Amino acid sequence: MTQSEHVLAELPTARQCPFSPPQEITELIEEEPIVRMEYPDGHIGWLVSSHDLARKVLAHPEISARHELRRYPVPFPIKLGPAAPGVFVGMDPPQHTKYRKPLAKAFSAGQARDFEPELDRITNEVLDDMAKHGNEGDLVALFALPMPIKVISQILGGTPEMSVEFQQLRMPILTPGTPPEQIRAAMMRTTELMHGLVAAKRAQPADDVLSTLIAEGTLTDDELAVIALQVFGAGHETTAHMIALGAYLLLERPELRERLTTEGPWTDEAADELLRYLTIAQFITRAALSDLEFGGVKVSKGDTITVALHAANRDPVRFPEPDTFDPERAENGHLTFAHGVHKCVGVHLARAELRYAMPALFRRFPGLKLATTPDQIGTRDAMLTYGVNQLPVTW
Repeated sequence: MTQSEHVLAELPTARQCPFSPPQEITELIEEEPIVRMEYPDGHIGWLVSSHDLARKVLAHPEISARHELRRYPVPFPIKLGPAAPGVFVGMDPPQHTKYRKPLAKAFSAGQARDFEPELDRITNEVLDDMAKHGNEGDLVALFALPMPIKVISQILGGTPEMSVEFQQLRMPILTPGTPPEQIRAAMMRTTELMHGLVAAKRAQPADDVLSTLIAEGTLTDDELAVIALQVFGAGHETTAHMIALGAYLLLERPELRERLTTEGPWTDEAADELLRYLTIAQFITRAALSDLEFGGVKVSKGDTITVALHAANRDPVRFPEPDTFDPERAENGHLTFAHGVHKCVGVHLARAELRYAMPALFRRFPGLKLATTPDQIGTRDAMLTYGVNQLPVTW
């Protein structure tokens, strides 16, 4: 077991292609799949880029997701303390299990299949609204964002009016350059809406996720509101970025677009390949609870480990021709939703949303095209979640 002497001065985030990870990271897969790296706060931790080591790190019982133990590889506005009750994404088992287990039932593969008729309806409803807008606009604001917001709002039990307000609140939060006070106000209002929704569902239960969680009888209203906030945030943001970036990819590659948008919903294989190829969640962080060994190097207790999911999903050892988009790729095994006990609970719903949204968009608007040049499309390079800020289009 050795201690690597090479230290990356910072996390490589600049992309040569908007649809591929930074070359500096993918080159590490074979050269140094685990390498020491300096974090923005001066902490010396690690960067993992290979698929094999990423799986091992994410599944290891002595690797923690606790908020207060982790550092962030990109500038982060606040230092997180111990996770509040209900914030299960920042907890380890058994606390994490308490909150995740009932959610896993609500977001099962069977539940996602049962919701597909509503996915079809919501997708077409948003496309109808887009058609009324005229023949040009920002695809993020017109389709990529409202579609998953309507989906996750309905799943939680929100009203159509609430989903409209949710979208109005999320646009400034997701837009780079928004003043901090405006972001705080939007987040506070979103929190108020979630507390109000919990109270409404406790008074009048229905067939939705919040009512199901309330019926479990083990969670307080504050815990339920916090869980609803996490489900809402995770349930629309990454999907919105996937839809927008996926549309950008198909607009730039007409032969792929024609192949994928001529018939009904996509297959699971096509959706999984888009998830692998674009990997919106670029980086995920963990902390070592004890001295460990990965890839022949010593990781010390307290070290933060950043897993480059976008690089792991382009590992040639795991994926033959990793830079080729193959919608029929079998046994994909991508890590877009992470791995282990913290694997995203919404994996089945997210896949289903892509299966319906992507082909429906191009069938409704076969003349869809970019309204600007690619060099004018801003991307979220130095952020945990990748995507485009806006996607101006005409149709």
